[in-house]
Amino acid sequence: MRHYGTTADGAAVEEYTLGNDAGLEVKLITFGGILTSIRVPDRNGRLVNIALGFDRLAKYEAEHPYFGALTGRYANRIAGGKFRLDGVDYQLFKQDGLSSLHGGEVGFDKRIWAARRVERGVELSYLSPAGEEGYPGNLKVTARYRLSEGNVLRIDYWAETDAPTVLNLTNHSYFNLMGEGEGAIYDHVLTLNADNYTPTNANQIPTGEIASVAGTPFDFRIPKAIGPGQRSAHQQIIMAKGYDHNFALNRAGLSEGELGFAARVYEPRSGRIMEVWTTEPGVQFYAGNFLDTTLVGASGRLYRQSDGLALETQHFPNSPNQPDFPSTALRPGQRFQSATEYRFSTD
Repeated sequence: MRHYGTTADGAAVEEYTLGNDAGLEVKLITFGGILTSIRVPDRNGRLVNIALGFDRLAKYEAEHPYFGALTGRYANRIAGGKFRLDGVDYQLFKQDGLSSLHGGEVGFDKRIWAARRVERGVELSYLSPAGEEGYPGNLKVTARYRLSEGNVLRIDYWAETDAPTVLNLTNHSYFNLMGEGEGAIYDHVLTLNADNYTPTNANQIPTGEIASVAGTPFDFRIPKAIGPGQRSAHQQIIMAKGYDHNFALNRAGLSEGELGFAARVYEPRSGRIMEVWTTEPGVQFYAGNFLDTTLVGASGRLYRQSDGLALETQHFPNSPNQPDFPSTALRPGQRFQSATEYRFSTD
């Protein structure tokens, strides 16, 4: 552990480093629970950082697209920034005037988390007071990061509340398996374990439909490169300027809380492979549509559109306003628990 920096309002931020005998190295900071670096070997053993991000705290404090951050209380979008729970209406902060995104104006990605070392990892905790960003209930949240000798980065999440609330937690890392700053992810080969996805309207809010991926650019059940679909003329792709959609994962035969296969990414030049396994019902595949050259990454190189991809394991966007989606309600006496694993290997 080392001192990473001091925020503009004087709070100390610490950095933790996790490693294993295979040479994998993961760095995270207590500001936003942000994964700042994930160094992974290629087929020749060459280690590079595959996570997009910055080289200093001030850049994470400034506006950015949630690089590496824990997002909540509610990851992804809530339409109109409002929802009704148990007959009570709640109004949240709306970033774009249309919806609440990733927890609001000051979400979990901008909070200082308490940290303690655990076996092979770090455990972060945060108490979100009732009314923060408009959400009801005092919410106690824990996120544990662990790196195994088997090259698995695992994040476990737990939460408890003293009043009914809604909750959706994820990590918003952007990956480029060629290396951070090494160009577009168009040639990355993606597999998604999903027969269906949730189409969105022009404001990126799910319509409520759960649609088949068959015959569309959203069909990643057979591995394929990202580029052709990202540039397709499908209406959903045009409206979102690329892939930015929730996929309903195939979880038939799995019990609640059991890890299931969600996604696999393969980068042919380096041979790097990343598999994503999760207990969550969905994953948001975002192909970096709005990355632009105002962002200079840790390598000193500019980020451009589609220079990274995110696979955000989650409950579905806008679930509090969609009764047919899996529920995100959390009540006193219940304990929210989920886990996601990123499994790294080479061909």
